[in-house]
Amino acid sequence: MTRVAAGALIHLRTAALLGTLLGFLPACRGGQDDPPIVASTKVVEPRWPDVVAARATRAADGSWRFDVTLSSPYDTPERYADAWRILGPDDEQLGIRILTHDHAHEQPFTRSLEGVRLASGLEAVVVQGRDAVSGWGGRTVTVTLER
Repeated sequence: MTRVAAGALIHLRTAALLGTLLGFLPACRGGQDDPPIVASTKVVEPRWPDVVAARATRAADGSWRFDVTLSSPYDTPERYADAWRILGPDDEQLGIRILTHDHAHEQPFTRSLEGVRLASGLEAVVVQGRDAVSGWGGRTVTVTLER
């Protein structure tokens, strides 16, 4: 058999196989009485640390101390909860606590920030966490300021 004839035979076999598959596909779709195909829901892993608790205590000098508990789904030296912040009206940042390392063996963990100055008429603030890779996000906690 010549090379041309062998090549033509291969193309004929491929065409025949393709025709068989194409004829088979409509039968795979199912009939009108078949139940609908439901896509499975994929569980997406959280991308940010969650604030699970926060408390504000007023100091004698009028400043505030915040004790904030975070839970981080990623806690490795490459990715961890690297900060939390206090937000006021219009998401104005009123204070920030930078975290310099992971807390892999301490979940959830609590850290404090002292000396936060807040406007006298402010009634509540929001505390939010930050992931070293994804930035700010996750579950927040609203803290009512007891004066």
